[in-house]
Amino acid sequence: MSEQRAISEAVIRRLPKYYRYITLIQNKGIVRISSQNLSEITGFTASQIRQDLNHFGGFGQQGYGYNVAKLKEQLSRIIGIDKEYNMIIAGAGRMGQAISNSELFKSPGFCITALFDVDKEKIGNEIDGATIYHTDDLAKYIAEHKVDIVAITTPKEVAQKIADVAVEAGVQGIWNFAPIDLKLPDNVVLENVHLDESLHTLIYYLGSRKDYTRKQ
Repeated sequence: MSEQRAISEAVIRRLPKYYRYITLIQNKGIVRISSQNLSEITGFTASQIRQDLNHFGGFGQQGYGYNVAKLKEQLSRIIGIDKEYNMIIAGAGRMGQAISNSELFKSPGFCITALFDVDKEKIGNEIDGATIYHTDDLAKYIAEHKVDIVAITTPKEVAQKIADVAVEAGVQGIWNFAPIDLKLPDNVVLENVHLDESLHTLIYYLGSRKDYTRKQ
């Protein structure tokens, strides 16, 4: 049997967009939708949508389109958000608190179990039910609890150390908000969210409109 080809990053990064749009469509009470109608809503071509979804199996029916509820369920399974993920946040400042209070983590599948900080005045407090511990207790907490993801919202000067401690303790997923390029083993999944780079890109395009093409 030939080895299954890896899915391209471009396709993978479109999947959450499909899921978001399908959720909005379902919330409007729509039961089924064609790839053409989905194209009009998402901005992707109907052909692109079909090609992307065909990587994971055939979910539509010719002449019928996609069953919205089933497509959402399949996208949830493909992305992996049909499972439970425990996340902790290193850094209980404004960014860490914003993530902890985000509606994203009010939905099934995600659970923020703890936050960590060095500010003694924050230790022992709770944010939306999650206790804030001292950063020195990070490794001990990971060893005693199931932790799938560590979100890092600390200053860049300590972000690498936090990541190293988390990885050494067995964490496989790092969601990095610190403005630094972390160096991690290849077996650890790293997703960077560099807000400064995004803002700088926007500013560049404001001054160079000829280079701007809206991306979905």
